[in-house]
Parts: sequence; C-alpha cells; structure tokens
Amino acid sequence: MDILRRNNVTVTGSADGPVVMLAHGFGCDQNMWRLIVPALAERYRVVLFDYVGSGSSDLTAWSPERYSSLQGYAQDVIEVCEALGHEQVVFVGHSVSAMVGVLAAEAAPERIGTLVMVAPSPCYLDDEGYRGGFSAEDIDELLASLESNYLGWSSAMAPVIMGNPERPELGQELTNSFCATDPDIARVFARTTFLTDSREDLKKVSVPTLVLECSQDAIAPREVGAYVHAAIPSSRLVTLDATGHCPQLSAPEATAQAVLDFLGAQR
Repeated sequence: MDILRRNNVTVTGSADGPVVMLAHGFGCDQNMWRLIVPALAERYRVVLFDYVGSGSSDLTAWSPERYSSLQGYAQDVIEVCEALGHEQVVFVGHSVSAMVGVLAAEAAPERIGTLVMVAPSPCYLDDEGYRGGFSAEDIDELLASLESNYLGWSSAMAPVIMGNPERPELGQELTNSFCATDPDIARVFARTTFLTDSREDLKKVSVPTLVLECSQDAIAPREVGAYVHAAIPSSRLVTLDATGHCPQLSAPEATAQAVLDFLGAQR
C-alpha cells in the first residue's frame, strides 16, 4: 500500500530543516493548519497528512476495527514517518491528536522526538478529582445526538467547539469540515475520541513537550491543561490569549509563535 497516498501526505518548507508533523483532530483534515504552515515552513520541513477516514485520505483503507482505538491513528502516524524515512520528528497534535502523539511516541520512540499538544485532553469525562469538562450524561447525549443526526449535530456543535461567535465564519468552516466527513466514520471516531481515557499514558511521556491551551475552551477547560502539564514532568504549559478549541484558526499568529518559541528553546 502507498502510505503517502493513503494518508494524502503533503510535504513543504525548508528542505534541510528539522521535521514538524502536523496532525488534525476529529472531523477535520490537514487544511486546518494552513494559517500557521507559512511561519513554520520558513525554518522547518513541514509534513501534513489526513488520518484514514478524514479529508482526502483513501477511505477504502478505513476499518472500524483499526480506528475504534486511538492506537489505530497512532499507527497511521508511525507508518507515515516510516514511509518518509523520518526520525525524531516534532509531532504537533490538535485536540485528540495530542494523545495520538503520546501513543505514537510510546510505540515508536525513534520516530517522535518532541510533542506539541494543542488543546489536548486525555479524558473528556469528569472523574473524582478530575474535571474533563463533560459528565457521563453529557457524553451519552452528545453521542446519541451525533449518531441519530450527524449533520444536525455538526451544525449545532461546531460553532460551540470553535467559539468566537463574533467571527461566525470560523464556526462555519468547522461545520463544513464536520459535514464533509462520512457520518459512519465520524460516529466511530467520535466514540473513540470522547470515550477514551488516556490519563495513564501521560506518565510515560519522556520527550520535551509543549502543552498549548486557550484561555477559554468549551471542550478542554484549563483544568485539563494544568493536569496534562503536571502529569508530564518534561512539559511546558503556555496559555494563549485565545478563545475556542481551534487556536490554529482563531489565533494563528500566536499559535505559530508559541510553537516556534518552544522549538527554538530546544535547539
């Protein structure tokens, strides 16, 4: 199988720069990174891709068995790195992809050398001593609504996830991205995203890590960012003066600068 075609891999930027791999979240594709790519591409080799089942990936390669676990998405990451021959890449994961990066670094430490976690959450469900942002009833209702009427759910939820109601074009872009995803695939990815508890995996992270959170985020509240930071001894926590769950779209300059500052300090 041609992995690069399967995952719709795009490579741009400095030919001899360190490799930065950008990984999108649920219901999205690599286009979500377009506003920060130019800043990164000046110094880094930038790798973009779509998870199988998302964007312009090969949908025939998708299976519910593989992608009902975050391990399946981590395997996509590892296989793309192997196909390109890249080692010790900087993995920038948005939302659920932040935890995919954690799993990929654990499974193939030679491939992932640095993690940047953008609006991460290891567990969306509130627990004793932990605030994930959702009660069990919230999650059940969210998944039931998604499974019964995916397009309606997308239209209602995307603006909430994006935030920034004074900029409705941002919410509309996320709505369009959600609606472009095959509903059957989205249902599996959503259950994988919202029902996975990866908190124990954070303890295994040993690479330099940036935890990048927004000052207001309906999906990953700041308590989550603090939890992730505390769980990873080698991490740095940066809070962007940004609203919503997708700062690469709502605050691209600040997001890119935070990533560049962190990577510059590692060199």
